Amino acid sequence: MSVLRINKPGWFSVIQDSGRRGAQRSGLTEGGAADEHAYRWANKLLDNPMNAACVEVLMGNFSATLTDDALIAVTGADLDFRINDQPADNWSTHFLQGGDRIAFTGPRNGMRAYLGVAGGWLTPTCFGSRSVVVREGLGGFNGGPLVADDRLPFKPAERQHKRQLAPRYIPDYSRPLTLKVVPGYQCLQFGATDRRRFTTGEYEVSQRIDRMGYRLEGPRIVPENSGVISEGIALGAIQVPRDGQPIVLLRDRQTIGGYPKIGCVTSLGCSQLSQRGPGTMVRFEFINLEQAQSERLVFNRFFAASQWHPAGQTVVWP
Repeated sequence: MSVLRINKPGWFSVIQDSGRRGAQRSGLTEGGAADEHAYRWANKLLDNPMNAACVEVLMGNFSATLTDDALIAVTGADLDFRINDQPADNWSTHFLQGGDRIAFTGPRNGMRAYLGVAGGWLTPTCFGSRSVVVREGLGGFNGGPLVADDRLPFKPAERQHKRQLAPRYIPDYSRPLTLKVVPGYQCLQFGATDRRRFTTGEYEVSQRIDRMGYRLEGPRIVPENSGVISEGIALGAIQVPRDGQPIVLLRDRQTIGGYPKIGCVTSLGCSQLSQRGPGTMVRFEFINLEQAQSERLVFNRFFAASQWHPAGQTVVWP
């Protein structure tokens, strides 16, 4: 069997697909790629199904060896990607031969890189998904991040033309970030002054961040009620605990929670936030539900309808 053998697993490398859709009703965390934009492009570059599994590499310190020929794609954060110790392009495909070594050495721009392979990594499925949720011990080989000597199965590939994503599609993770927020039904529990403070102030990404959520530090906002009856938690929900510092909940969030929520960051905003590290400054901007839905529909249609030009270098979108 063709496999990618893990030499150094990195700080926190996990298999992710689009997540366990519909599983939250059963008390299971959704999981899925933290940066859906980069994840989708990894599969788009390879003509993979949109749900194909990729390796999500956090911060680098990762290396692995292929046992067979493979067509791979690398997207997301610039973690100084290398092939056989030589620098290699990000946001690009690469045809590799058996015995070739790949590595992510360390972050230069962004937090999470995505390593895809033609056909996807064929790790075990759990409740209909290959995604790993460490907090619940679901997915992968042992419900945890990759470890040394893990072997990720894949289908061998034939050589294909190299694809390189055009610069206009590549985000700059060092740019200032304003997150778009759809107000929730508990938004009015926050007074007008606090709502204004929330959208005019700056918040700093704290050291307390992971795939479950990002704790921010900045202008304090306080709801009229410090707690609510526990209810389902959506991706991007902004919980505000008693200290008044917002928490943006991400892919590995808990399924229910009882803190008031001022609103919900859009799914595309969550992808951008997941690439920011501690010390990054972010702002919030309220938008209406129709705006959020329109942005999402355009995103979905682009990846569903666009096709590669026969030359392999540009994407044609009807």
